Amino acid sequence: MTTENKPVKSVFALIHLSVGDLTESDADAIVNAANNDLILGGGVAGAIRRKGGETIQRECDEIGLIPIGGAAITGGGNLKARHVIHAASMQLGGTATAQSLRSSTAHSLRIASEKKLARIAFPAVGTGIAGFPLRECAEIMLRETAKHLSGKTSLKRVDFVLFDAGALKVFQEVFRELETEFANSTQSGKGTAGNG
Repeated sequence: MTTENKPVKSVFALIHLSVGDLTESDADAIVNAANNDLILGGGVAGAIRRKGGETIQRECDEIGLIPIGGAAITGGGNLKARHVIHAASMQLGGTATAQSLRSSTAHSLRIASEKKLARIAFPAVGTGIAGFPLRECAEIMLRETAKHLSGKTSLKRVDFVLFDAGALKVFQEVFRELETEFANSTQSGKGTAGNG
């Protein structure tokens, strides 16, 4: 069952931050930091291809080119996750932008909800090979996730599986700041947490 306009504390209680190996997640879907050609090359995409097998790349090939800022879903191959959502935040060999990251995060969350998934796991999209600033990534991804979770959705949990303790610390700092910001805006009647 889904609800709308959840209290801020309950929205942020659905977001979990940890250090680990995204490809070992048993979420319903893991999110790939993808290029819009959906070619699983290096970084997170390469790890997904190695552990998940070639069937994921074959499904990506069947989908073909998607818009930058878009997302697409495939099966999970040999991964524990049943699906991979490919968040196309950059061109092949390019860099992510704030707008493409915001859009691909929102599309990934929407696809998960449309597929009635309960749990997904994100990496810090664009911060590896694409070189996007970690703190800005955390601000964009956590804000989009909180906005999504405050509305009607099937998602019961969103994990951010980060590559090291330094990345976790940045995400934790931003998480606390956003939780306070959303709580303050809700109390002042602005309703920021419920827009989206």
